[in-house]
Amino acid sequence: MTEEKYVLILGAGLMQRPSIEAAWELGYKTLAVDANPKALCAGFADKFEQIDLKDKEKIADFALSIKEKIAAVFTAGTDFSTSVSYVAQKLGLPSHCYEAAEKASNKILMRKCFKQAGVPSPEFQQISRSQIAGFLEFNVLDSMSFPKVVKPVDNMGARGCRLIRSKKEFLPAIEDAVRYSRTGCAILEDFMEGPEYSIDALVHNGTLTITGFADRHIFFQPYFIELGHTMPSSADEKIKLELIEAFAKGVKALGLTEGAAKADIKYTSKGPMIGEIAARLSGGYMSGWTYPYASNLNLTKQALLIALGKSPEQLMNHRVPLPVKNVSLEVYDYPCRSTCAERAWISIPGVVKSVTGGANAYGFPFVKNVIYRSSKGDQVDFPRNNVEKCGNVISQSQQRELAVKAAQKGIARMIVRLEPDNPKTQSYIQRQEEKSEQGFPFSAYEFSQELKDAVSSFASEKKKFNTKEKLSLIMPEQLKNLLLTPVDFNCRSAFFSVELFEEYVELEVELDTLEFFNVLERAGLQGILYIADTKALNGKS
Repeated sequence: MTEEKYVLILGAGLMQRPSIEAAWELGYKTLAVDANPKALCAGFADKFEQIDLKDKEKIADFALSIKEKIAAVFTAGTDFSTSVSYVAQKLGLPSHCYEAAEKASNKILMRKCFKQAGVPSPEFQQISRSQIAGFLEFNVLDSMSFPKVVKPVDNMGARGCRLIRSKKEFLPAIEDAVRYSRTGCAILEDFMEGPEYSIDALVHNGTLTITGFADRHIFFQPYFIELGHTMPSSADEKIKLELIEAFAKGVKALGLTEGAAKADIKYTSKGPMIGEIAARLSGGYMSGWTYPYASNLNLTKQALLIALGKSPEQLMNHRVPLPVKNVSLEVYDYPCRSTCAERAWISIPGVVKSVTGGANAYGFPFVKNVIYRSSKGDQVDFPRNNVEKCGNVISQSQQRELAVKAAQKGIARMIVRLEPDNPKTQSYIQRQEEKSEQGFPFSAYEFSQELKDAVSSFASEKKKFNTKEKLSLIMPEQLKNLLLTPVDFNCRSAFFSVELFEEYVELEVELDTLEFFNVLERAGLQGILYIADTKALNGKS
């Protein structure tokens, strides 16, 4: 290893693992900074310093105290690209300039910059905590058209981000967004209708190289939960080039010149519209996992080489030019050679009793990773942001359909079993919802009328059943076939959920047949295991 030369890595969570690996492979030691000394990778770095990543001054002072030992400043998948640029600038190391990084971190500054440069993005306005009352007092909402989207100006992971569908949803949505903002400000903007994509890129020596273009799979309005991404994108090549052109214009407008850039972007009826551009590598497993699988390029290592002031030779030697017009940057692509799919499994509200199925998920052909984000004793909820998902499965194949199928089959085998007799789980099963969240949380399944009639007919003949009976064997063939069609948010058919229930239920209890199927429709496998476990618990007490 290079003697006492360190890469200063901001953040010590799982997203920083590829950064630590890349630094070691390039011959450098690692110095991780994080507010949490128990962060997953804190103990893996060669050195660790406990500093809040928001405190850029303190990080800079610390870095300056050991200036001669720092070779680069780096992050991936965090909110703190501004801190990276600030510290790197103080040390005289390569990075985007601080002003550009700040524009790419604050959505108001970003939107103003885009508007001035003619970069396609939605109309917007800023709302601070002190301005909320004015919207209500002066009846501003009466002239406002909906839907709108509100976001904190300075956060990621879809925290505090949601769709406002009507006046009655305005106040709680704005208050939530402001609460998630470090500066107490939210941005209110027009809703963009259309498919969404993620783009990763590296900016270096006046060129922009696309290093990942993925379809994003977004669900659960009024929230925007990414249940996964697939790359390469299935978008038409003409549309992809239009999106990349808009992205390149945005990168140029922000002034990003040396380092990573990532975009969340939509293709609307008006063409490309940029959601945001960040001055960092993406999180969500894209830059550190799925793109390297799909392209055979260690993107983190190439980005780190730029931060070290070195040439990213593999990137430069194998990228191909793109016919992107009307931009002052040379635009290239480092194409994918196979397909990679990432999918998340989620939970209904409650407390985790156990998480099982990992071996079955990992054993499915083409599955590369099974990543746990929740464990026994954790509070879980139906996700309102991308931090509240329970885990992820990543797959890779030369064939797109096989990669997608593997990821879906993987999460279908992950079972988050909840503790019985929990009021939050019970509330969800009983379909209780907040006034500001009409239609949320979602049900696991939506049974057709034909399926409901078949359930009703079966339940009228068999009003109760014992959990040791195999419903899958005694239910009519018509009902079984109908249960094969609906698929829940964890990619399980309703019939597969019944089969898994029979496999995992332990104690012998009697259940009401109609209630069982009603809970299955609402809460899926988790729900029917929960009612059996709760019945067993109450039967003992």
